Amino acid sequence: MDMRTPLKRVRGYGAAGEGTGHFWLQRLTAVANLFLISFFVVLLIALHDEPYAGVRAAFANPLVGLVMGLVVIAVCVHMRLGMQTIIEDYVHGGARVALVILNTFFAVLVASASLFAIVKMSFGA
Repeated sequence: MDMRTPLKRVRGYGAAGEGTGHFWLQRLTAVANLFLISFFVVLLIALHDEPYAGVRAAFANPLVGLVMGLVVIAVCVHMRLGMQTIIEDYVHGGARVALVILNTFFAVLVASASLFAIVKMSFGA
């Protein structure tokens, strides 16, 4: 017995029509994080004994600042998507919408603060 409406059968969409995009974006950020987090770990190992001036000098390199910005963006998008999936799967009732909104705000807050710190370090402020 098919419970879908005739329009839903024709279009072939799921409940919200965006599940596939969410799935692929989460997989894309996961693959990007493999390379970006590897760069981040190598940078941490290279700078672990450096004083603050040495770390600032490393971040003055535009490549380091750019890649670190990409790390923050990819990790925050991946974090938001993963938490959204958990919230949608395990939270029921009116709290679900509020938690999804808070999850998005939290991801934006973390990304903004991190990008601000990277820009500040890169430009030597």
